[in-house]
Amino acid sequence: MQKIICKKVYDTERATLVKKVCFGAFGSPEGYEETLYQTESGSFFLYTNGGAQSKYTKEDISRMGAEKAKAWLSAHE
Repeated sequence: MQKIICKKVYDTERATLVKKVCFGAFGSPEGYEETLYQTESGSFFLYTNGGAQSKYTKEDISRMGAEKAKAWLSAHE
């Protein structure tokens, strides 16, 4: 997936996957995934996607600062 935020392109195909966390069973309407990526320039972003009844009902990308990315990683160890 690719998304432009503030004139910067965030692309899951070109960035490095740092960590992926899945919640719920595959195919479950309540299930979802969060995947942290890092770009070549060192920026972080979170890819999210989920079922119809999850907190992420459609796939999306949101940028994330380094401190927030570190906190996200710590919370998902």
